[in-house]
Amino acid sequence: MNTLKLLRMESAPVDAFFVLGGSIRREVYVAELAKQYPETRILISQGSKDPCILLIFQKYEAPIRQVWLEKCADSTFGNFFFNIPILKQWGVRKVKLITSPTHLPRAKWMAQILLGANGIWVDVDAVKERGIPGNQESWVKTGLDLTRSAIWAFLSQAIQPPCSHVTPLTDVDLKVWRKSGFQCETQWWLKLK
Repeated sequence: MNTLKLLRMESAPVDAFFVLGGSIRREVYVAELAKQYPETRILISQGSKDPCILLIFQKYEAPIRQVWLEKCADSTFGNFFFNIPILKQWGVRKVKLITSPTHLPRAKWMAQILLGANGIWVDVDAVKERGIPGNQESWVKTGLDLTRSAIWAFLSQAIQPPCSHVTPLTDVDLKVWRKSGFQCETQWWLKLK
């Protein structure tokens, strides 16, 4: 990838919002962004349950037409592994990565390595959490993930893993989910019904 070409993307508009799952607060944040940028695609990787995300977007009166939910990833590395092919298919050249301060610097460095190797500039928005986040960062975990990322940055030029569990938010049927039952993450400041 031409470094100068990638650097030119720094001042370009954001093509997509990429949310790393792990916190309902990140989903609330991207719903607020969706209201400001209704034409920007949103990819939520392994976030809350589908109906909970739909309820968040409805509560914030945010458009859902450009929102996709990916359910293949099971780690931060998996977020990038499965979603870079989707972002590339969409023609994304600049992405806003949405995560939490407790997920830094590991998520940011992984994004810069993996997205950058695939010609995608990344800006990071770290959304403040309320309460205690689920993930704990360590230098060992960071070192291992950065090593895997460096290797995958090379391999991802030829290998594009598919994810068959990507759902448009418009396809989420609350009636069906309500029949089978579901619970959303409990937050005192966010009442979802």
